[in-house]
Amino acid sequence: MATILSVSGSPSAASRTARLLRHLDDRLRAQGHEVIPLDVRTLPADALLGADFRHPAIVETTALVQRADGIVIGTPVYKAAYSGLLKALLDLLPQYALAGKTVLPLATGGTTAHVLAIDYALRPVLNSMGPAHITPGWFTLDKDITVRDDGTLTVAPGSAEALVQVTDQFSLALGGRPVLAAAG
Repeated sequence: MATILSVSGSPSAASRTARLLRHLDDRLRAQGHEVIPLDVRTLPADALLGADFRHPAIVETTALVQRADGIVIGTPVYKAAYSGLLKALLDLLPQYALAGKTVLPLATGGTTAHVLAIDYALRPVLNSMGPAHITPGWFTLDKDITVRDDGTLTVAPGSAEALVQVTDQFSLALGGRPVLAAAG
């Protein structure tokens, strides 16, 4: 099956975005894919803020992107745009780093006023990087993501169904096999 790089652009250690991605990673693994998680916040600040293309962490991240068949990009939405942390990483990747890749854009946020951030802020940048295909993405409201005391995640039914659909479309575009059980 495919190798998928699952990128969280959240600057928060307690990020709902990252937790949602890790939740969806499990579904993709169940469909037979190898999933490599990447939390951009764990990359050294001097590499990102110093725009150091040759920093070992950026070189390693670029190699992960090159190795992947598919990329899941998750970001919280701030002021109608994807995170600055994600922007810093995307700026350091080669111009056509996504060439030949299938990409699934996902976003989380506090209000439906930001629902178009995927299509009007993130998708144009991803498209400029030359992917073969950008599958339909999904915006999930923060209030629809619940993290239990034991660390497990629950997504409100309507959002959960939509996330299953976009995740499965992404998986199928990469040659994955369907999973009958819904993620919740």
